[in-house]
Amino acid sequence: MSLFWRIFLLNAVVLIAATALLLLGPVTVSAPVLLTEALVLTAGLAVMLVANAVLLRVGLAPLDRLTRLMTQIDLLRPGQRPAVTGHGGIADLIRTFSEMLDRLEAERGDSSARALSAQEAERRRIAQELHDEVGQTLTAVLLELKQVADQAPAQLRAGLHHVQETTRQSLDEVRRIARRLRPGVLEELGLVSALTALTTEISSHTGLSVQRRFDTHLPDLDKETELVLYRVAQEGLTNSARHAEASRLQLTLRRTAGGVALRVSDDGKGVGKAHEGAGIRGMRERALLVGADLSLGPGPDGGTEVCLTVPARMD
Repeated sequence: MSLFWRIFLLNAVVLIAATALLLLGPVTVSAPVLLTEALVLTAGLAVMLVANAVLLRVGLAPLDRLTRLMTQIDLLRPGQRPAVTGHGGIADLIRTFSEMLDRLEAERGDSSARALSAQEAERRRIAQELHDEVGQTLTAVLLELKQVADQAPAQLRAGLHHVQETTRQSLDEVRRIARRLRPGVLEELGLVSALTALTTEISSHTGLSVQRRFDTHLPDLDKETELVLYRVAQEGLTNSARHAEASRLQLTLRRTAGGVALRVSDDGKGVGKAHEGAGIRGMRERALLVGADLSLGPGPDGGTEVCLTVPARMD
């Protein structure tokens, strides 16, 4: 039965019952209306309205639940579906809404995959240009500065050496940025070596204590899964180092029954009520690409913990 006919019949039952009571009951209405008659009619009207409201509330309760769920749906947290309850049009509406979510999640996944693939390609291009163009230019400048410093008068050498050191630091920074944009270690030596290099770089660059724990027998993962794990670890460590006011970071990679679990934790001030920024949304989008589950919240010892559970997708 459609929603229209359900509401119509509910109201019809109430009105028929009220009409039957007026026709068959002993109550009569005088002209002018007496006070007792007015009280009886008012009470009857109140009972009729209450009964109608209760019946409508029961009939439309599934719509209320669906409305609340609509306001809470997040396409970056897939799988949220309302239970199909109610009858007729209400059940059809809930099923249609669930099918719409299936389509939206599939389209979101496809568009995110294309966007992230283009992003990685652009990162590789920029990293290559930094290495080939800026890096080689700075290297040439260093060599020329060395030649000039060797031939310069003694009073100028200290200044030239300072310029050399500044240029060398700039070259190191350009190389560091290029490595972050394009993790060559990941492609050449694998995930564990790339994460080791990442934690070493974070520790040396920020001065924070970074602990790492990797299981020795990890499953073989495809390239896309390894890249997702690396980028999530990179974003989690960077966020902790920049915003958490932490003194210690920890990165663990463990084998699970169906894949691997990556955890990034710190002893900082925690997430609190801060809204999720672009970095966290990026981690969630990457997790969706490989069917992973990403959670972010307080750690067991305070601070913040990011956990990414990835099913093993073998090459």
